[in-house]
Amino acid sequence: MERRSTAARSRGGGDHRSPFDRFVEQAELRVSQAPFFFLCVGIVAAWLISLPWWTDLKTWQVAIHTVASVFTLLLVVLLENAGRRASEAAQEKLNVIAEALATLMTSSGSTDPELRAAAERLRESVGLEERH
Repeated sequence: MERRSTAARSRGGGDHRSPFDRFVEQAELRVSQAPFFFLCVGIVAAWLISLPWWTDLKTWQVAIHTVASVFTLLLVVLLENAGRRASEAAQEKLNVIAEALATLMTSSGSTDPELRAAAERLRESVGLEERH
């Protein structure tokens, strides 16, 4: 009998990700590349150059702080979401490898009780993230 995890069973082919998940993936890809960095540098340069057009220095400073705060909040949320999904994907891969190793150890350990016990400990450790 083949035992597959929930994540493994959910992969039936095709892209079943939500539009938000696809957006997060694209956003993560874009903000981690050089053009986004240079866009940010350009925004700061434009802000610096715009000083003569502002009548109040405090308003000029508040403008960049507001823009930076909003972008920071949005990017932190998006990147945390992407990091969480990457972590879950890596954990799923490790779980599959551990389960395959435990199955191999069990089949090879028919005469070795220590190997069977190690396989059982390995199987128990695979479920640790579900209990914590």
